[in-house]
Amino acid sequence: MSKPTRSPATRPPATRPPATRVLPAVTDVDIRLLRVFRTVVESGGFSAAEVELNISRAAISLHMADLERRLGLRLCRRGRAGFLLTDEGRLAYEATLRLLAGLESFRSEINAAHGRLRGELNIGITDNLVTLPQMRVTNALGNLKRQGPEVRVNIRMIPPNEIERGVLDGRLHVGVVPARRALPGLDRFSLYQEESRLYCGRGHPLFEAEAAAVTPAVLAAADAVAPTEAQQVPDAIGFQRALTATATATDREGVAFLILTGCYLGFLPTHYARQWVERGAMRALLPDSHRYSLDFHAVTKKGAQPNLVLERFLALLKQTETAAA
Repeated sequence: MSKPTRSPATRPPATRPPATRVLPAVTDVDIRLLRVFRTVVESGGFSAAEVELNISRAAISLHMADLERRLGLRLCRRGRAGFLLTDEGRLAYEATLRLLAGLESFRSEINAAHGRLRGELNIGITDNLVTLPQMRVTNALGNLKRQGPEVRVNIRMIPPNEIERGVLDGRLHVGVVPARRALPGLDRFSLYQEESRLYCGRGHPLFEAEAAAVTPAVLAAADAVAPTEAQQVPDAIGFQRALTATATATDREGVAFLILTGCYLGFLPTHYARQWVERGAMRALLPDSHRYSLDFHAVTKKGAQPNLVLERFLALLKQTETAAA
């Protein structure tokens, strides 16, 4: 008697783990696309990056789409809210900075092995220092160019906190910023001491006033412009608090614009205001008492990889102090 056959047990189909995307070897094409990506992020969007990259917005869009395909990641979103990095995009941006900084470091080390000054020097500088009479940065850059004609210098005029971040993450080799609480990971040395005074513009009621009529109480009652950047000097903080700030400005040029309306008082560096004072367009108020000084430092990353161009520039920068002494 034959045994009844059993139907085979039905097993659920085997499940496979999702395939993991493996990034292939990085090519020259990837590096070009990553440079475009970095510029788009730092410019704040496709439109702003057009001038920096000198290519059309349509071309930038194609490059970004190509990069997203190659990485298998959605890097950014565009819409009415503007340009916005995704979480994956932020990770890719940080990795891009490390990769490009490493490539530049490699090139600098190879050039150093040949004893040649070749490569890039990326500098971040606080606005409106060019009119300082001690032209230390200018003179050092001029000497660097004469010693290394093939060196490419890139200057970015950006706020101090962005300069410090740029030096720390490798986007900048060196920065020039106001002296303040030292951030971990940065080396610094003194470059400049800058004096600032309180000014009004032609047309302001105090512009033609007798010196005796200009008192702290009169100044406190006048409209003034305050910088949005937090002041680091106690005297500057005290002076700003004593004024009636009815306007703000993100930088010194903005302060100058408002002073020149003849409607506001504001503090400016004496070297920057001199051009308007000599033309009779500005006047310093209580110059013996309403003044303060601010130190500026050069900052570099602690423990950075050897870079012949940066080392030579820093040496030339320090030599300018000896020449000016």
